[in-house]
Amino acid sequence: MSETQTGSPPAPPTNGTAGWLEEYDELIPNLDELVTEDGKPVDNLYVEKLYKLLIDPLYASWRPPGEPGRPFVAMSNVGWFHTAKEQPLAPDAMLSLDVEAIDPGTREGRSYFQWIRGKTPDLAIEVVSDNRADEPGERLRQYERWRLPYYVIHDPFGVYDGGVLRAYELRGRKFAAIDPRWIEQLGLGLTMWTGPYQGMTHSWLRWCDRDGQVLPTGEERASRAEAQAEQAADLIRRLQAQLRGAGMEPES
Repeated sequence: MSETQTGSPPAPPTNGTAGWLEEYDELIPNLDELVTEDGKPVDNLYVEKLYKLLIDPLYASWRPPGEPGRPFVAMSNVGWFHTAKEQPLAPDAMLSLDVEAIDPGTREGRSYFQWIRGKTPDLAIEVVSDNRADEPGERLRQYERWRLPYYVIHDPFGVYDGGVLRAYELRGRKFAAIDPRWIEQLGLGLTMWTGPYQGMTHSWLRWCDRDGQVLPTGEERASRAEAQAEQAADLIRRLQAQLRGAGMEPES
């Protein structure tokens, strides 16, 4: 459902004049003049941990649907600049398919500049901490205007009456409510999962597969591999003990 937005400067004609090229250069925003960080702290510990939990599993355990190696970027609390003249939004989590990573040490890589990336992101998640941002109201309408394909609202503290998790798909110019447990176009789902994460046991918003199984973080994958290796070693030890009990010395 992703679509390239209007507002990106047109490609210069191959037979353009010097005057037209000067005008074209003026259309390209000067990134040095844009504020990409505001230095505001994360508002609570749950959100701070959730940022990591929504990004890590995508890189550790997820492969986008389609061709192998299909590129994507996932970001948390990073500015999305729709156009240079509009104030950016900074979704709590954002996913965009078919774009390559850009070195964050460069100005181009420090935020999501739509005219550089060439397309709108595919999904944004907003975590409700209080009602100042009005996620189900003005924020939703702004994402509609910016033509965001999928929008998710996570309300862990019950600030609004819509439940802990809501998801929307852009249909025409308006969002329509959908089941967040599986988004076919992205090959991803979202679910609530209760368990420990970084020393905190809580009910967390997690990415999941079609069967509802959460995508493991890198640490969870490593822990599972370690447990499987220990199980294999234990099996070998038991088989060796059985061989010795039968009067045979097992090979090392």
